[in-house]
Amino acid sequence: MVMALIFSNSILAQLTLKSEGLQISTDNTGKVTELINTTTGIDYLNRDTVSFFISLISGGKRHNAVSVKYNPGDSIMVFGFDESKVRVEVKFTQLKTHLTFEVVKAEPAALVDAIAWGPVYTSISEKIGEVVGVVRDKDVSVGMLLLNAKTLGGHYNKSGVCEDRGSLALPWKSGSSMQAYSLNRDKFRFVDVMGHSDIPLNPIKGETVTGSKIALFSCTEPNTLDVIEKIILAEGLPYPTVDGVWTKKAFLHSRSYLISDFKESEIDQVIGYANRGGFFSVYHEGPFNTWGHFELDTAFFPNGKEGIKICAEKAREAGLFFGVHTLTNFITPNDPYITPVPDQRLAITGFGFLQTDIDNMTTEIRVSTKTFFEDTLNNNLHTMMIGSELIRYKSVSEDEPFTLFDCQRGAFGTIAGNHSKDDTIKKPIDHSYKVFFPNIEMQREIAVNLAKFFNETGISHLDFDGHEGCFASGEGDYASCLFAEDFYKTIDHEFVNGTSRSKPFYWYINTLCNWGEPWYGGFKESMQEYRISNQAMLERNFFPNMLGWYMLTKNTTLPEMEWMLARAAGWNAGFAMVIRTKAIGSNPSGLVLLDVIHEWETARLSGAFNDTQKERLKDSGNEFHLEKIKDREWNLYQFETTLPFVYEKIEKQPGEPTSSTFEVDIISFPQKLGFSIEITGNSGTVKNFNIQIDHYTDLAIPTELKAGETLICDGSGIIRIYDEQGKLKSSLDFTDKIPTLDPGRHQLTLDADFAGDEPLKAEMTVKWMKNPERIKASE
Repeated sequence: MVMALIFSNSILAQLTLKSEGLQISTDNTGKVTELINTTTGIDYLNRDTVSFFISLISGGKRHNAVSVKYNPGDSIMVFGFDESKVRVEVKFTQLKTHLTFEVVKAEPAALVDAIAWGPVYTSISEKIGEVVGVVRDKDVSVGMLLLNAKTLGGHYNKSGVCEDRGSLALPWKSGSSMQAYSLNRDKFRFVDVMGHSDIPLNPIKGETVTGSKIALFSCTEPNTLDVIEKIILAEGLPYPTVDGVWTKKAFLHSRSYLISDFKESEIDQVIGYANRGGFFSVYHEGPFNTWGHFELDTAFFPNGKEGIKICAEKAREAGLFFGVHTLTNFITPNDPYITPVPDQRLAITGFGFLQTDIDNMTTEIRVSTKTFFEDTLNNNLHTMMIGSELIRYKSVSEDEPFTLFDCQRGAFGTIAGNHSKDDTIKKPIDHSYKVFFPNIEMQREIAVNLAKFFNETGISHLDFDGHEGCFASGEGDYASCLFAEDFYKTIDHEFVNGTSRSKPFYWYINTLCNWGEPWYGGFKESMQEYRISNQAMLERNFFPNMLGWYMLTKNTTLPEMEWMLARAAGWNAGFAMVIRTKAIGSNPSGLVLLDVIHEWETARLSGAFNDTQKERLKDSGNEFHLEKIKDREWNLYQFETTLPFVYEKIEKQPGEPTSSTFEVDIISFPQKLGFSIEITGNSGTVKNFNIQIDHYTDLAIPTELKAGETLICDGSGIIRIYDEQGKLKSSLDFTDKIPTLDPGRHQLTLDADFAGDEPLKAEMTVKWMKNPERIKASE
């Protein structure tokens, strides 16, 4: 290691520090003067804006350093902030892979609100990993990594919450910036929490900015993940593994998992579904009766922990992970943390004091303030707490004496009691899911509760869903990362985990981010654009590509499933498939759809699709069919869709045919006719459709479509009717009635009856498969 020092009377002119890949220098006021990758010799410091290495937030204002002192031999830089009288000591270390910087003293602590690392501005703009904190071009990576949970990624804000997915690195002018900060939590503060403003927050004793720590590194771009892994091991950071392999590498190729609502008696059946579909995990969508202590719902697991333990063991023996779903730190009102005696560590928006004595029958209660009780936008349970009693109220008076009206005493199974004037009355934070939240101390206990439950049962998969609930503690990103870290430190076996909200320090623990919910429509309608927009973010942050949750229903068809699987193949993305036992049993193609998922996933994970095919597969306007030829070899068919042929009501002379004719060229092989008919317009109906092929074969469809509805025939023998929202309305069995079209040109004639005064149109498209492309596994 090389360290070049030019100093006079312990005041630096310049300090230069080196690792194997990075050389960084600062001047005697703490400004960064160079940021050199030692392999390329290029200085990547962006001089559009001055980069201050460290700053102080004091009295609500940001102060840049005005001096840096160095005492030779002790590796301590002392930053001075003259205006605030604060001195910050930073210890630096020079290691082979990286440099570290740690705040070891910041005094006087009473004047320190926070310290901020950077921003350090770079000229790199090609890939900016906002969560991992690494910026890259085709040759070089430069990164700022967080070395503990108290160090937050992003620009300072008083509540310690980055509302973005991450902001440890961000675009900046012609390049990028890297920045982090730590709050002094050993001070009484006011913070903004989950829609509530200026919530009073008690100090966490000893939790100052001392200990805030970052690493800086640079390397060649292809070696980035290897270097990060070495830094993680050197610094003792969370290092989860799967079969002994770091999860960031074990999940480079994202695998998919099955979500279901099974009972413990159905575990063998569901494991069979998972193996048939090629999923890596069986994940129960809601096994708990309470959240907080995580008591099981006996409707699913009548044998309690022993029953779920047997399920987890069976899954493991089948080569699968076994997961359960919960919402991180949400606490249900039926949990022992709430009833019959509420825990005093519930997170609160604030408090007031009783203005009169009350007995256990009082229903109008006078309080010292209305501030925390009048919020209607974020007050879902209308609950307050006095001692060990929870009380629900309807409203609070506008004027003094402030009075809570229509109070329900002894709410949620607590005991109504007598209370005295000046007793404290608290307003717990709640949520539209009808739950409460813990403060930071209680939250850490809940994380341990959950991990111990996993240890007792062998469960190995969870999503930190609702991770933003940790913000209720008032401790922001620190709380959400601490929940995951506490869980990680307590669990005694390998596990994988997902989230809907990424954070920089949590990145070390997180296996995958799987955003996108299936509850809002079919495969194409439910958040599809959002799912696709996530992919670039995942790639630039070394996350496996994931498309979110989808749902196999009793009505899911092969074309719908293959439409989604084509997108997954194009983005090389995994997904979660919700397959409820009743739904798959009611779908006549249910097991076939599992086989289809298995083939597409096998082809994707084996590298069968080339880059050109992937680009076509990404396009949501393209449709495909995959057919297995032999082991690890398939035919990929792409569908060709004609432009819409428009058929509308036209007044014609008596006896003149009302039908319209158009032509279709099939340039491939014989196949069943596939088509769709969409009714466009404001109101009215179209019925009694008749399609004639080559003036010979007639296909009569005795159904009626309203404006906005669609009829789809995919060649399977079932014609389906979808409403204007894209939801399945009805279906018709046309088995053995759909004609086959030979290669060549065909004339199709469409006729129907229009009803209503509004001018409607029937827009018909024909879909056919082109010749197949043979693809083979390459891995």
